[in-house]
Amino acid sequence: MPYTKLKLLSRTDLLALTSFRNGEIKFGERIHLIESHNNWDQELKANDTKYVILGIPEDIGVKANLGRPGAATAYKSFLSSFLNIQHNRFCKGSWITVLGHLDFEPEMLEAAKLDTSIKEDRKRLFELVKAIDKEVSHTISKIVSAGKIPIIIGGGHNNAYGNIKGAALAKGKAINCINFDAHTDFRPLEGRHSGNGFSYAFEEGFLKNYFIFGLHENYTSKTIFSDIKLHADRVKYNTYEQIRIRKEKSFDTELVTAQKHIDYTPYGIEIDLDAVPMIASSAITPSGFSAERLRQFIQFFGKSKYATYLHICEGAPSLDFPTNNHLVGKLIAYLVTDFIKSNNERVL
Repeated sequence: MPYTKLKLLSRTDLLALTSFRNGEIKFGERIHLIESHNNWDQELKANDTKYVILGIPEDIGVKANLGRPGAATAYKSFLSSFLNIQHNRFCKGSWITVLGHLDFEPEMLEAAKLDTSIKEDRKRLFELVKAIDKEVSHTISKIVSAGKIPIIIGGGHNNAYGNIKGAALAKGKAINCINFDAHTDFRPLEGRHSGNGFSYAFEEGFLKNYFIFGLHENYTSKTIFSDIKLHADRVKYNTYEQIRIRKEKSFDTELVTAQKHIDYTPYGIEIDLDAVPMIASSAITPSGFSAERLRQFIQFFGKSKYATYLHICEGAPSLDFPTNNHLVGKLIAYLVTDFIKSNNERVL
């Protein structure tokens, strides 16, 4: 049967990950869980939380794109940090449901045995990513249809496709998207992987307007720039070098420029952690916008009534130094709470 990949977070697992301390209330003590696997979407619709956390611990799309696996480890690292945040007046655990994660362990085991240098093996990786797409889009569609805002953690950027498709199906129309990324992920339609989630969503009519924020000029091909030019009215970008190196544009002004392109209809916020310097990821960078700039970016775009989902991907704690491998999860937890605080201001 399709769509059986969802594994709900159990109370037992939640308690095991939460560190209790006298005089403190942690998120893990206030967060909502879903009890019914068969009717999870109905139970979700009935509860009064606004935000729904979904993990996607996979990196098959990264491998299919010839990148370094490791993104499968981000969700667990995030959860350990997130459940131990302080529940206080700035951000409350009771605003949030942690749904659980999509379990692609059998697919991961198969992918581990495939060799990307063999044509048939890479083709099989593309097929596995398509199967993941189906699960992601179905789950996101149900969350959005329940009137909630999904916050998707982990996995490769291939999952942008499922997020966009799922949100578009729930809304009954194409959505817009802003992507904080060193790369466009608007590569040719050669088979599904982490480098073409947006081009597939665009081609299939689920993505309307697209803005790439902070593109790195050294890692964007002439072909992709030509493809973007063909759709210049719908696909726009700025580069990191324009803003921070040559200072031809300002960060704050560019936020407004990007906002004008997307902020009039439902839109997704996509965050690729390979845009932040020295954050462990499949395409780690030594240069890029700081974590503080990224937090400001999320705060800016999170406050709109049209913000439909947040996706934070490509972080790979398993590629970090063993003594620092909690930092990716901790950063993601900051980003998630920045989004929730900003978005929730509209209803406080």
